[in-house]
Amino acid sequence: MPIFVWKGVNAKGKKRKGSIDAQDTRQVEAFLKRLRISDYVIKDAPKDLFAGIAFFAPKITVKDIMLFTRQFSTMIDAGLPLVQCLKIMTDQAENPTLKSMLRDVNNSVQSGATLSDALRKFPQHFDSLYCNLVAAGETAGILDTILKRLAEYIEKADRLKRKVKGALAYPLIVVFVGAVVMLVILIFVIPTFQEMFASFGKELPWLTQKVIDVSNVVIYQWYILLPACIAAFIGLKKFFATELGHLLFDTYALKLPVFGDLLRKVAVSKFSRTLATMLQAGVPIITSLDIVAGTAGNKVVEEALLDSRAAIAEGRPLVDPLLESAVFPNMVTSMIAVGEEAGALDTMLVKIADFFDEEVDAAVETVMTMIEPLMIVFLGGTVGTLIIAMYLPIFGMGSAVNG
Repeated sequence: MPIFVWKGVNAKGKKRKGSIDAQDTRQVEAFLKRLRISDYVIKDAPKDLFAGIAFFAPKITVKDIMLFTRQFSTMIDAGLPLVQCLKIMTDQAENPTLKSMLRDVNNSVQSGATLSDALRKFPQHFDSLYCNLVAAGETAGILDTILKRLAEYIEKADRLKRKVKGALAYPLIVVFVGAVVMLVILIFVIPTFQEMFASFGKELPWLTQKVIDVSNVVIYQWYILLPACIAAFIGLKKFFATELGHLLFDTYALKLPVFGDLLRKVAVSKFSRTLATMLQAGVPIITSLDIVAGTAGNKVVEEALLDSRAAIAEGRPLVDPLLESAVFPNMVTSMIAVGEEAGALDTMLVKIADFFDEEVDAAVETVMTMIEPLMIVFLGGTVGTLIIAMYLPIFGMGSAVNG
């Protein structure tokens, strides 16, 4: 179907513009009249030289999916037909990649597919959690409620993710800056001191000699050092991508000082909110645990949830394997046990998620408070060691002259 672009003035006198899929300009005019757009101009959409090339296509962000879900929920709640909702959102989408995806979803629904099946064609944007919740909403006739819960879940999950990224970004930036400063000193500063020390004709202190040796390796053997570092990075990345490597990494990550506590609280918050959202939508608990395990983001937590799924299938309570895993705090397992006994597990999980969201905020502040002086000490200590190493021979000469 052709794409047209338009611009005009709305009923309030404000300029508006957009694009729309239509059979011809008459259909576009009818659409603009319904929107009460006047003084409009309609043209064929310009051809994009990079159309069809995925590398140049704008990305669909989490915010795009969240806004789509919230708007979709509002329109369904207003009683608009599903196909009409998808058509309106397709026409209003400014991101061409999102517009193309929504057009495909709409075409699939018009061809007789369910909305959940149409969304499953785009797993990079609509994961199993999203699609299963939509399927549950379609079956129960509460799609608007499910979409509203999904929008809230996506918003809170994205906020949590950004908090963790913010906490981890600072130390990584400091380490990067420290590495650059060290390289500059080793490549440009140390050789100058080395030439000066060569004229002394005396044996250098141990620390000074080691720093000069490192500088020589970086300057004259970089062609060996650089490929070795790249190979080590690729090797570690591939190892951590394996089941064993992923498990080892996540296991020791939870044991890290300061960061381990933060990662544990994030995992608990994500697990609780995701499982609560699934249960409130009416998804069976075994199916919910299977999906939640796949979206846990931590292999240790994932295995604990899969064990819980197997335990429930055998008739045991959810809390037993969670206790055995030693991943979840006692408070969490106690609240889950109470929720199971009272038949209000979903409500209890929401309370756990809300509590640990606040705990994550506090943990992030603690990390930032503790990590700043540690990073300063690290950076200052590293650079200071290099400078002291270079001045040790000079101090030695001064002592000899004074003696």
